[in-house]
Amino acid sequence: MFKKTLLSIGLAISLASVAACGEDGEEENDEASSEQEQEEQEDNEQQQQGMPEPPDLEEIPDVVAEVNGSEIPKEDFVSSYERQYQQMAMQSQQSGQELGDEQVEQLKQQTAEGLVDTELLVQEAENRGFEASEEDVNETLGDLAEQNGMESGEDFKNAVKEQQGMEEEELMSQLEIQVKLEQLVSDEAGEIDPTEEELQELYDQSKEQREQMGTAEDMDSFEEMKPQLEEQAKAQEENEAVQALISDLREDAEITINV
Repeated sequence: MFKKTLLSIGLAISLASVAACGEDGEEENDEASSEQEQEEQEDNEQQQQGMPEPPDLEEIPDVVAEVNGSEIPKEDFVSSYERQYQQMAMQSQQSGQELGDEQVEQLKQQTAEGLVDTELLVQEAENRGFEASEEDVNETLGDLAEQNGMESGEDFKNAVKEQQGMEEEELMSQLEIQVKLEQLVSDEAGEIDPTEEELQELYDQSKEQREQMGTAEDMDSFEEMKPQLEEQAKAQEENEAVQALISDLREDAEITINV
């Protein structure tokens, strides 16, 4: 979903690893789920053994980029880059390939460009007057906790701090940005009502993929998957609207990237 991919500057990229750490209460309520999470965590730890360390980023300038006079600091770049590097290194390790210098350099450029895109969206949200109330921020915190299998926002805060080293103040600041950007997406995409034909097309695509993998027999019916398909269709339309907005904002923006 869009919520988990937009904030390249910090929170969202961290959610996958946070989801793997369950709380005691949930473990008692769902032993099977807990065992699965433990196996996944052990697999991740095994995969990370021997994984190459992120390259030295000492040459990265203190100001990575400027967007309409607003500076993106090195610390934001390093935080985002190192998380993406670990993900890329894990995928490379699973495929039995080594990361090349070209891939590493490309990731640096992609990270910088992603930070610029996020900053453009944040600026646009503020220009349109969107605000994040304390109630909105706490609601988003609760949603993220639920999505990651935790009982409360406090559990999520603790998990993010333990797994990512992110202090509560930074987390809540990220959530405030998240709320504003969700308002911007809603305003830009407008009312989204996928047609039956669009949902059927998504279902057929998924079925074709399952057939190629030999798992089509286990697939739910169209009606059973309809709620999931509706969410998928809405997410796709939202992302298309955001990409179009970013393209428009870039045309009128003053952008300097120093990486």
